[in-house]
Order: sequence, then C-alpha cells, then structure tokens
Amino acid sequence: MSPTLQTLVPVAAGIAVVLVAILVFRLHAFFALLLAAATTAALTPREALFRYELEQRSADVLRLTYEEWAGQHGWLFPDAEDGGYEVFRTNSDNARMEEVSTMVPHRFKMGGGFELFPEAPEDFRNGNLFTDGEHVLDASNDYRPVPGDIVIRPHAREEAFAASNHTVPTRIASAFGDTVGSIGLLIAFASVIGICLLDSGAADRIVRSALTLVGERGAPVAFTGCGFMLGVPVFFDTVFLLMIPLAKALRLRTGRNYILYVLTVVCGATMAHSLVPPTPGPLLVAEALNVDIGMMILVGTAVGLITAAYGILHALVVNRLMTVPLRDTPEMPLKDLEQLAARPDHELPPLWFSLLPIVVPVWLIAQQTALKILEKNGMQIFGDVVAMAGWQKTLINTLGDKNVAVGIGVAIGLLLLVWQTRQSLAQVRNRVGAALAAGGAIILITAAGGAFGEMLEQTGVASILKQMPTLGPSMLLTVAFLVTVAIRTAQGSATVAMITAVGLFAGIETPFHPVWLALAIGCGSKPISWMTDSGFWVICKMSGMTEAETLKTLTPMTSMMGVVGLVTVILGAMVLPMQ
Repeated sequence: MSPTLQTLVPVAAGIAVVLVAILVFRLHAFFALLLAAATTAALTPREALFRYELEQRSADVLRLTYEEWAGQHGWLFPDAEDGGYEVFRTNSDNARMEEVSTMVPHRFKMGGGFELFPEAPEDFRNGNLFTDGEHVLDASNDYRPVPGDIVIRPHAREEAFAASNHTVPTRIASAFGDTVGSIGLLIAFASVIGICLLDSGAADRIVRSALTLVGERGAPVAFTGCGFMLGVPVFFDTVFLLMIPLAKALRLRTGRNYILYVLTVVCGATMAHSLVPPTPGPLLVAEALNVDIGMMILVGTAVGLITAAYGILHALVVNRLMTVPLRDTPEMPLKDLEQLAARPDHELPPLWFSLLPIVVPVWLIAQQTALKILEKNGMQIFGDVVAMAGWQKTLINTLGDKNVAVGIGVAIGLLLLVWQTRQSLAQVRNRVGAALAAGGAIILITAAGGAFGEMLEQTGVASILKQMPTLGPSMLLTVAFLVTVAIRTAQGSATVAMITAVGLFAGIETPFHPVWLALAIGCGSKPISWMTDSGFWVICKMSGMTEAETLKTLTPMTSMMGVVGLVTVILGAMVLPMQ
C-alpha cells in the first residue's frame, strides 16, 4: 500500500464511522466521535505516528539564505547537548523520516553557526529553538539542511519514539483531556451566563430595547443583531427558543411579515454559533489552529455581521415572494403569546445591567489581544501605549485570559439573576446545576471531537495537503469550506462538522493568518441545513412552518450565507493576510 493510501484509509474510515454511527445507528454524537477516533487511531501506521510526534518537537526548514547572512541578522548560539541538533528528511518514497546530519553550533566565525530570522517568535530568538514549528533556519556550509527537512533538539527522537508507542486508548484519552483543558471551562461558563440571561429577563430586555430603538421597520435588524449578540454566550437552539415568541408577538401586533421575523432571528444567531467563541465549534477550531481567541472574536464578528447583513436581504426577498401564516403550536398557543407580549417592562432588568455579562468579558479579552498586537507589531509606532508598568501588563493579561474574563461574566450574570429575581441561594444553585448539566454534554461532545481531530492529524493527512501545488490561498480556503459542507450535510450538526474538518487542516502552513482558515471552516458549517440537522427541526416545529416551507426558506438562506461568508474570508485573506 502506498504511503498516501496508508494515510487516507484511516481518515476515510474515521469520517465514515461518524456518518454511519449518527445517520444509520442513531448513536449519540459523543459515542460516534469516540468510535471514529478509535477507528482512525487503530488504523494509523506506527511510522506515521513517529513522524507526527517528531514533527511536534521540530522546526521546519523553509528556505535558506546563507549567502545573505553578513550584517543583516543576529546570530544565535545555544549550547549543544550530546553533540548537537539532528536533521531529519523524508525519504524518496515519502514513507519514513530518516536522519541525514547533525548540526553542531559554533562560536561566531565565518561559515559557522546557524541563524533564525527576526520573524521567528521571540522565544525562538532567545534560544528556545524547538517548541514551535514552521520557522526559517539558516545553516553553515558544513551542516546545511535543505527545505523540507526538520531539525530537532537532543533527546527529541527518543521522546517521539516513546510517544508513538502509546496505546490507542492512551492517545485518545490524552487528546480528550487536552481538549477539555483548553475549552471546558469556557463552555461551562457560557452555559451559566446563558441561563442567567434567560431567567433574569435580561435577554428579553435586550431584544425589547432593540425593537424600541428601531421600531417596526427596523425589527429585522433588531432581531438579527440581538440573535447575533445572544448567540455568543447562548447556544443556537436556546436563542431561537427565546426569540421566536417575540417574533410571533410582533406578528400579532403587525399582522404581517412573519417569515421575515423568523428568518432574521435565525440569520444572526446561526452565524455567531459558527464564527464567534466561546460557542463550542469556533472555540475548538480556534484552539486547534492556534488562533488567539480575541482575534477569533474580532474577525469572526466582522465576517459574521457581513454574512448576517446578507441574511437580512435574503429574508426580505423571501418575505416578498411567499407568505407563511402564524399557526398555533402545542408549546406556544396564541393566547400565551399575547400574555408574553403584554409582560410589563418593569419586570425586566435595566438594559445596561442586561448587557454587562456579555460586554465585560469581550472587552477584557479585547484588551489582552490589543496589547499582544501592539507588543508584537507596533512597539515603535505605539511606544507610549505599550511602555507601561509591568504590573499593568500583568493585570491586563490576567483579566484578559479567556477563562478569567468569561468567569467574571459568570459572576456578573449570577449577580444579575439574584438581584432581579430575588431567588434564594438554593434556587440559584439548582438553576446553575441545570446549566452545567447542559454544558457538560456539550463539553463531552466537543472533547470527543477534539480527540477525533487529533487522531486525524496524527495520520499525517496535513502532509498530503501540503504537497498539493494547486492549493493557493483561495483554493485552500475553498477546500476547507467544501470539506466542512460535506460533513455538515451528511450528519447535520454544525459543531460536529467543524471539529471533524479542523482535524484535517490543523498543522497546514498557510500564507495568511490561520484565523481565515478557521472562519472558512466555520462558514462551511452553514450549508446545508435540512432533515439531518436538529436545528432544522427546532425552527420548523417552533415556528409552526411545514417541512416544505422550512426547506424553501431556511435551507437556501443559510446555505447562501455560508457562501457569502467564504467569499468574505477569501477577500479578507487576500487583502489583509496578517502573516
């Protein structure tokens, strides 16, 4: 069997297991993803595992400029251990990594030593050579590697060999634990914030305030904006269940535009669900691609708002072409809707308090992200801004840590809940417990997806994609989009589609910031919402639409929003690569 086929068989088998387990056997996504991870891990050759572990401990040789060394770059001379740094190269049949030479650093002299370019991360330039990958290396004539080689520190080969011999359960459990450690707290915190917004009436206040501000004519914009804002800390199904009564109540008042209100509720919340952390899908994708969460929130919000704006235009066109009546539904009779619409405003918390659990965490994370950007790229231009006391930077970095920032949002949300509802501590504890129970299920699914993604990455599938010469920036983003679309269409879950697809693309070198790749995957999770999607049925049944009406209205809109998002991402990567 060829090396390429040895790589593709475990990948194809794992994806097939996910689809068959969910579609045919109706297994819970948690078990389906774990079963797929085990299948992929068991079929991955030992040599592929060794190569993967070796690459995790290496620096890639991308290009050589030894002839231009003089006077242009500073030389770096770390102490060699046990003789020097080993250089590995893929053999001619692309099946094995073989040692080709050993690099021994010398003191400064003509033709000796090796050098890292200034664009390498600070920790590389300070001597920590082999904690990260994909860096530019310059070697002496005596020990010059070639592009495509990797360089590892002493003892890394032994570590890689030991790791490649771990059993399948050990590898899956390790990847599962890594995923929980990186995103578990965020998902749990977001679940608690969501329940606080719902129970306190804060979510209702945000929507009503937006409708009051823009009036009936601006209701579609208000529904979209509120859906997008609430879709960040609250899961999509919950946002829709919260806002559909308000859309129905407005239809009772106006007597028209029901399908417009329903679709605009969807188009805001669905984009936040796939593009903006701490929603589980984009959160895991950002972690897998090493995208700063603040950057993901910032760029994801920008792309999401553009696609949501298209969604409003699409909904306006659909509203002109067809009319959907307001029907009684078992869980929300029209008489109950009338009572909801008549709920007095004084029973709701003030707008400023309602917004705090969402705004404060985003602001804190944005502060940390801005500081990182200024320190990395703008020190000379913004010297006065970043030349602050050490304790100030420490404070910003601490409060801006994603877990700390969202944890502060939880504290504000609980204060809001207690202040508004006057619930006892026992009642609050019960509600928090319910939120954590719901969040726990999401954490398990997401962590299982993270384990599956790492098993896919260990097959070496990224190396195959790297070897495809036609994958320019736009093509790479399009392929990532289409792979996610295929998985989403087949099994229905946007989150499962994202966390499965990212495992295929993690580790790929991109000529642009990886946030664009993350967002292409997120946009690919929008097409195609149909019978396999639980959200499709929530929208269909709660809105009172028939299956045919939902297919005619919801499916084309969300699919086109995904395409518009892809175009936006490609343009963004071309105009602002941030690399």
